[in-house]
Amino acid sequence: MEPTPEQSPHHAYPDHWEADVVLRDGGTARIRPITTDDAERLVSFYEQVSDESKYYRFFAPYPRLSDRDVHRFTHHDYVDRVGLAVTIGGEFIGTVRYDRIDDRGRPASAPADEAEVAFLVQDAHQGRGVASALLEHIAAVARERGIRRFAAEVLPANNKMIKVFRDGGYTQRRSFEDGSVHLTLDLEPTEKSLAVQRGREQRAEARSVQRLLAPGSVAVIGTGRTPGGVGRTVLRNLLAAGYTGRTYAVNRAFDEGLATLDGVPAHRSLGEIDEQVDLAVIAVPAHRVPEAVADCGEHGVQGLVVLSAGYAERGAEGRELQRELVRQARSYGMRIIGPNAFGIINTAETVRLNASLAPESPARGRIGLFTQSGAIGIALLSGLHRRGAGLSSFISAGNRADVSGNDFLQYSFEDPDTDVALLYLESLGNPRKFTRLARRTAAVKPVVVVKGARHSGTNPPGHAVPVSRIPDTTVSALMRQAGVIRVDTVTEMVDAGLLLAGQPLPAGPRVAILGNSESLGLLTYDACLAEGLRPRPPIDLTTAASPQDFRDALAEALADGTCDAVIVTAIPWVGENGEAETGDGQVLAEALTKAVAGGSAKPVAVVHVEIGGLAEALAAASSTAAPRPRTAAPRAVSPEAGADRAATTAPEATNDRAGTTTPATAAARTGPTAPGTATATPALGTPTSEAPASGTPTSGTPADATADPETPPRPGRIPAYPAAERAVRALAETVKYAQWRRQAAVPGKIPEFLDDTIDEAGAAALIEAQLATAPDPRGRPLTHDEARELLGRYGIDVRPTLPAPDPEAAVAAAARLGYPVALKTTAPHLRHRADLGGVRLDVADEEALRRAYGELTDLLGKPAELLPVVQAMAPRGVDTVVRASIDAAAGAILSFGLAGAPSELLGDTAHRLVPATDRDAAELIRSIRAAPVLFGWRGSAPVDTAALEELLLRLSRLVDDHPEVVSVALEPVVVAPQGLTVLGASVRLAPPPARSDVGPRRLPNY
Repeated sequence: MEPTPEQSPHHAYPDHWEADVVLRDGGTARIRPITTDDAERLVSFYEQVSDESKYYRFFAPYPRLSDRDVHRFTHHDYVDRVGLAVTIGGEFIGTVRYDRIDDRGRPASAPADEAEVAFLVQDAHQGRGVASALLEHIAAVARERGIRRFAAEVLPANNKMIKVFRDGGYTQRRSFEDGSVHLTLDLEPTEKSLAVQRGREQRAEARSVQRLLAPGSVAVIGTGRTPGGVGRTVLRNLLAAGYTGRTYAVNRAFDEGLATLDGVPAHRSLGEIDEQVDLAVIAVPAHRVPEAVADCGEHGVQGLVVLSAGYAERGAEGRELQRELVRQARSYGMRIIGPNAFGIINTAETVRLNASLAPESPARGRIGLFTQSGAIGIALLSGLHRRGAGLSSFISAGNRADVSGNDFLQYSFEDPDTDVALLYLESLGNPRKFTRLARRTAAVKPVVVVKGARHSGTNPPGHAVPVSRIPDTTVSALMRQAGVIRVDTVTEMVDAGLLLAGQPLPAGPRVAILGNSESLGLLTYDACLAEGLRPRPPIDLTTAASPQDFRDALAEALADGTCDAVIVTAIPWVGENGEAETGDGQVLAEALTKAVAGGSAKPVAVVHVEIGGLAEALAAASSTAAPRPRTAAPRAVSPEAGADRAATTAPEATNDRAGTTTPATAAARTGPTAPGTATATPALGTPTSEAPASGTPTSGTPADATADPETPPRPGRIPAYPAAERAVRALAETVKYAQWRRQAAVPGKIPEFLDDTIDEAGAAALIEAQLATAPDPRGRPLTHDEARELLGRYGIDVRPTLPAPDPEAAVAAAARLGYPVALKTTAPHLRHRADLGGVRLDVADEEALRRAYGELTDLLGKPAELLPVVQAMAPRGVDTVVRASIDAAAGAILSFGLAGAPSELLGDTAHRLVPATDRDAAELIRSIRAAPVLFGWRGSAPVDTAALEELLLRLSRLVDDHPEVVSVALEPVVVAPQGLTVLGASVRLAPPPARSDVGPRRLPNY
């Protein structure tokens, strides 16, 4: 909405203040600046406000606004006088205004930094969080305009408004003057205000998804008059699932005399329905969607599932249609799943919603599933159904124009029916927010992600979101840091989801293997070693083992304190005639069920080869067949058989690569308990839908849950896998996640001692001065001396280098620095390339220096091309590289690796999000594959990793404090047994990229 010319004598209309927000009840609204065109809207809004609310606003009866009032409240300069409005359907439901004042309360201009603020919310919309959202946005506007404090006068009886100010989290002062409460709010964000803001965001976005998944009524718009077609299919699926709400079929082409269709009321429009519809499923051609959306908005529909295609997946014209669809829906306060969606499912007994194209509603279970692809959604639903797994909820978002994976995480975090969240994502609209939400959710329940379009470098059609330039390996590392279980395929996602949803978390990486096939046991053993687990020698029950033998062996393994998980391997029994016996799958499933029911809380997985009915029996556990008689005793596989080839060294080597105790091995050796350690009795059974008993340590149980002795533990499903590698991979991911959960319970810290050695203000002044001289708005690289000065403000000492444009200058530089020295080229094509002869080390005297200088120029070129420098030699050590950079989508990233081939050729680099904690720094240097080099590999002296960790923390603090530092590379960093030396540094400054994870709450604009 553009203002008239008289509107803004100082500033143009600030369209960046416009924002869509989710309110407390899950509906959406739009916040925007008030303009001169809003006079009629303001008057209409005020007429709908109660006399009591008017009295609270003006401290006196004020039945109507005068013309002067209307002019004053709609004319702003967007600097000293600002007004914002919240709109739904184009009409005001709330307003806020600030006026800059001086220390005497009179109207003022900058540099005055205080403003008087006042709110008014329509009574029908009070309690929806309108004022809280307005406070966030008007505070952000005020900070942008140089205002640091708000002053407000509130009547003592206006408890709602006082609560809005009190609960905002801002530092405030309160006094009672002249019969009113005087409030002063400092607008600088605090940890509390940020926590309040994110808490409100979480509840609102979770509620918005919950409204979509649990509607009281559903209308299918575009239901065909004849069987077949998308709309008719959705209607059929709704009825087949037993949806508990009211269902309506809507099609403007229905005959006027048509009263019902498939047993549900049929209508030509929503206006004919005599109640409010909560959810509309739109299945009409794209050109008719705007008409359907308008009909929905005008009749109070809360949310939309748009199955219609023909949007952004079809190019630029379609993208504009998609943007208009989102704008239109949000203008009415509705959220959208889609367009080009496959649909949604909620299996809760009180809902039983299948508003999708899936022909069969999945069983009720504990897994929540979100996918951006209909085809992948079909595959996942089929795979879960085939393996007997149930779902709590399912969303296939299609082009993901509105509701996203972030919204699904918000919902999953609160949903008591979901123990595990599975997400197939092709794009991350807000990676910073995703990692924040994933970290919080993963602290109480697993989050498993498959990321599609990993190597394309662009977003899939229809996903108009920022493109991150960081490599996929970096994305994976950042997800791991947030506790996300990142897998490569949808099959692996199902494998991991089944184990996490049905089994407790392991206390460590020690695995017992037992079964009736020596070969299958050895394959499982090898797979465990390859995945970093610590398997015990397999127990061979022999091919003659009965189900009772399996039961006894499994019970013994579960009772053994030296293992944390059990993998059962099984092949078919062969009868005397050489044919596999039938019915064994059900009998074995029953035996394993009984063993697990009486054992301790450890995860169990089954690997089977063509045992008829075993997987189905593990899913159903309905067999009553008698067990086979026990005919043979178990035996351990002998080393001669190849079972124990690496039993004494491989497990330790796998986990202690660097010769130190890693968190994983420490956990294994001290025997820590997994989150929720109460004894449980998981069984192989039909997937249950009730919430797990708090004493059952399943992966979805919060760590602080306590057992209820009156409530029996929920049976867990033992997952079955057709290959050892798949079972072991799922178990390995579960072990890593359990370790992350234990560590996340006590988060790392940023050492306080750094504060005494950091000059934040001095660094800020240097940065401001350097950017002020940069002719390029994209910023500039710093010179060597400038970089040294900036890094020095954060206690990062860079060894000086002196230019050597000729031999005489080189000799003079060496005399100043002291021998021995290094002679290096700094030309971009030779930098850090000792292999090309551009570096001469340990130059002991002037004669050697002159000789080295001549060799260098004879070999590589003229001094003007080589740009040689002289630097004092550093103590011997390991060459490493430390980097920090800011990605527009993902945020600031800290990276570490060994210099040269390991990082450049092999990509052996580790990454963490900034700000990094002490734990992040320790894990960063230990997580690269070449980490043993730092810890005394092959008898070499271990280097000073404590100094390296401190360097990482200092650099993290620098880029976190100053987002203008968009790139830093410290290379090489030579880490010696005592201390380290930074030999080279490059720094680039630029105006910081806009951040999408700070500031007031807002929905993405596509």
